[in-house]
Amino acid sequence: MPVTIQTLPTEVINLIAAGEVIDSIAAAVRELVENSLDAGATRIVVSVWPEQWRVQVADNGTGMDLENLRQAASAHSTSKITTEADLYKIDTLGFRGEALHSLAQLGCLEVLSRSNDLGLGDFSENRESAQTPAKSSFNKGGGENARSGWRVVYNNAGVAVEVETAAIAPGTVVTVDNLFGNWPVRRSFLSPAQQMRSIQLTLQQIAICHPHVNWQLRQGNTPCLHVTPGSTAEQLLPQFVRGVRASDLQYLKLDLPASPQNQKAANLLIETQLVGATVKPNYQLPVASSHFQMPNSQRLELVIGLPDRCHRRRPDWVKVGVNRRVVRSPELEQTILSAFARTCPRDRYPVCFVHLQISPSEIDWNRHPAKVEIYLHEPSFWQAQVSAAIGRALHLNDEVLPPVPIPDRVGKLLKASEQKSAYSVGISARQNDAGGEQEKANKIGLMELRAIAQVHNTYIVAEHSSGMWLVEQHIAHERVLYEQLCADWQLKCIEKPVILSQLSALQIENLSRLGLEVESFGEQLWAAREVPELLADRDDCADALFELSKVADLQAAQVATACRSAMRNGTPLSLSQMQNLLDEWQQTRNPRTCPHGRPIYFALEESTLARIFRRSWVIGKSHGI
Repeated sequence: MPVTIQTLPTEVINLIAAGEVIDSIAAAVRELVENSLDAGATRIVVSVWPEQWRVQVADNGTGMDLENLRQAASAHSTSKITTEADLYKIDTLGFRGEALHSLAQLGCLEVLSRSNDLGLGDFSENRESAQTPAKSSFNKGGGENARSGWRVVYNNAGVAVEVETAAIAPGTVVTVDNLFGNWPVRRSFLSPAQQMRSIQLTLQQIAICHPHVNWQLRQGNTPCLHVTPGSTAEQLLPQFVRGVRASDLQYLKLDLPASPQNQKAANLLIETQLVGATVKPNYQLPVASSHFQMPNSQRLELVIGLPDRCHRRRPDWVKVGVNRRVVRSPELEQTILSAFARTCPRDRYPVCFVHLQISPSEIDWNRHPAKVEIYLHEPSFWQAQVSAAIGRALHLNDEVLPPVPIPDRVGKLLKASEQKSAYSVGISARQNDAGGEQEKANKIGLMELRAIAQVHNTYIVAEHSSGMWLVEQHIAHERVLYEQLCADWQLKCIEKPVILSQLSALQIENLSRLGLEVESFGEQLWAAREVPELLADRDDCADALFELSKVADLQAAQVATACRSAMRNGTPLSLSQMQNLLDEWQQTRNPRTCPHGRPIYFALEESTLARIFRRSWVIGKSHGI
């Protein structure tokens, strides 16, 4: 069997910023777990004995044979990359070849591994692309089956000092004992409880990018975390964030175009290939695109907590993942917070996870020794994509709202009828129409929301295809006016000035910052000859301006103006007025909450109504037939 774990050339080592940073048990767990994921594991068990500074990670991924186990803990040994060009197309979680070597230096390292019976490639760091042979070169004379497992113990230099066969299921078990035994200063920072908390947070961040994996965390022999796998991150988030339910979340998956830089490189590559094929057979690719990798597909997965249902005291669940790893990206994190601006209550933050899966050539991983910070080429392009995706998820349209429920009995009848007939009805017809699906994906239109009544001159009762909604008219109108003001903040000159009194120097400065210049009109009196357009005809314009003089930024002034100008609760509306308000409200960018973060509507789905009234689709059942 060829040895695929090899020491990197010196010129490649010099291009890597730093080795692995293992400064805690959580960091050791992170490195070992990433190895397991690169090995294709679907079940990972992490066991920790914090008082003994011992950690063990067991997985069912592709294991290693003996030759690669001997090489695995050597410095800068990896199967992930071999040349400088590989640094520009990293598609694994590890690539520097220092994880196991660093752990061998910091503690007593033991690895048990057995190649699986499928002969699949192993992509884990410091681990081999395993193939199942009949015999290994080590055991030709001993007669041992090559499919048996091996136990290898390494010294502090990463050299195998103990080698023996071991009974083990396909996969790998890595144990590090007496971690930081020769570095006692690193043991003095965190208590065992803090270590376990840090490990849990680390596993949560990794698991959210790998929802298909079954995770277990044990403190000694006591289970303390079990993550049930799912198909998307939406199914994992309620397991991590207390108080968040699946119904509070919105999931969206979008295909992304190539960035301008990648599109230019792709065009250059195609042009170069054409030139090389027709004119110069030995034509060399220009340096600008020599590391370009044509992406098969780029996509964005988004899970947001609907702002009318859940939010946080801290921005601890505003997270960004790039190519299966949670990273720190200040630009994208700020984009997320800006996209949720004026949707959550004051001093509250959204729940949002954005996962970009893009071409490796778009990313420079060599920015942080722990690979938690990256550099994205064309950051403004990715910011625009993230902002557009969040806006799409917050909108009220058929793409993000739950589909109209069809009872099982009715669905079976429709399916049976379609199989025997030449026609196709309802949802099935639309799903089979690829063109219609594409048009729907590119269009965010109005729902069929019909005003039918007003309750207490405050709530609009609206009917739509999946049930009934109650919409609070004041804050719905406030949202409409606020977004109009954000788009066009207009000041209007008035013939009769508005007289203000008892203004401080700070209040005068605040008004000036908003474009509202005031002039002295007597002792402790000031005159305003320009006012916001929405306030120009109001009787309480002076009170409104005095209120604006207390805010320090334009956005807060727009919120205050919209709130004061919106129709009040208790105002009777005709059906046409209610319908106009509903139509305008639906077209806003963030229709779920008002600018203060209060929910605008309450939905009663048809399924909920049916459950409340105990309705059944079986005819005659209620009569005892």
